[in-house]
Amino acid sequence: MRIEVHVHADIPILEGVSRKQIEHSLAPWLEYLDAEAIADVKSLEPSEPGLRYDDKELLLTICWTGEIGRSFHKALELTLDNLGPYCHEAVEVDVTMYHENGEQEAQLLFVGPTAQAIHEAQRRCMLEDVTMLLGRQFDKDRVSEVTTLVNDLFDRDWKDKQSQPPKPERAFETYSRPSRKNLH
Repeated sequence: MRIEVHVHADIPILEGVSRKQIEHSLAPWLEYLDAEAIADVKSLEPSEPGLRYDDKELLLTICWTGEIGRSFHKALELTLDNLGPYCHEAVEVDVTMYHENGEQEAQLLFVGPTAQAIHEAQRRCMLEDVTMLLGRQFDKDRVSEVTTLVNDLFDRDWKDKQSQPPKPERAFETYSRPSRKNLH
């Protein structure tokens, strides 16, 4: 079964991180694509840059569409785990799969330097989603009631995570949610 995937993210990189370090962190994905370097990664969509690292802006841009197999997700997870320590802040990575039968499946991954940074990025993303969704129907005061509750849920969730035995820290997290279209 043919599956096409689109991966989209703008990942801010720490100052002092070299192109070689970025390429090394991307090694599982590059190996999956049989690419030697970032510049070799081309998207199926000609208007998309694929993978680009701007060492002046300290930004890794991912806007890539390609055909994938079963081991793609493992390669992407390893890549994000490797990339996490080089991130300036935690951000979302949108992954949308387009199945042959016309179905779409969206995943939202988060990559960042620490578990707490990722947790805060998840909070920010959730607040944006809730505000946008409820803002269609309710005024700001009512939306604020819900966002206060969401903030409280995230605070409690972080406290719960801190009270559990430590797990090996991962530099990414995965969540599913309805897809957002990336307009280029």
